[in-house]
Amino acid sequence: MPRPPSHKKQVARAAQVLQRLKEHYPEAPCSLDYETPLQLLVATILSAQCTDERVNKVTPDLFARFPDAERLAGADITALEGLVRSTGFYRNKARNIQGAAQKIMREFAGEVPRTMAELLTLPGVARKTANVVLAHAFGIHSGVTVDTHVRRITHHLGFTTHQDPIKIEQDLMKLLPQPDWENWSIRLVYHGRALCIARRPNCAACFLNDLCPGATVSNKSP
Repeated sequence: MPRPPSHKKQVARAAQVLQRLKEHYPEAPCSLDYETPLQLLVATILSAQCTDERVNKVTPDLFARFPDAERLAGADITALEGLVRSTGFYRNKARNIQGAAQKIMREFAGEVPRTMAELLTLPGVARKTANVVLAHAFGIHSGVTVDTHVRRITHHLGFTTHQDPIKIEQDLMKLLPQPDWENWSIRLVYHGRALCIARRPNCAACFLNDLCPGATVSNKSP
């Protein structure tokens, strides 16, 4: 049985992967539409088991009617459910959004908190959501966002053997420079949509082919 690569080699390979991702996806902004930290928080809660495209169709009407934490906190829950219905699991999402807004009003003076620990106290917020909000709303890199694309591609690349998102995040934090934690995640999302598609990964065209142990077609020299 071959020995697993050393940590030093994994760090070096992760750096190569990250550099190529940056070169191929130089502009890789958050794909959720928002103007304020609260709007990003709400949009990220809505994105659970839903496409960002669908969320972006829902949020303009939602934010026009409930533009801030105060109005979300006092919203009619039935109206809120109706506005987010098409994102799926709408009752839970509406309840979490309102609960988060109420706690933000009650405990954080109407402002979205800026620490992981505080964000995790909000209803509907786990590390994935907190990482997105901290990185994109405040420029704070507290961890690596692990969504379905990141989990799947990180496995293909051989940078983790875990399934649990928290353990995957811990593995990646050991391999990547902290300023690039969110760079990694957002660019893997773009890569997962463009080439490393779940049901039909285009390994033959992938620019990470020679660095990816999970590639089904190799372009390595014999």
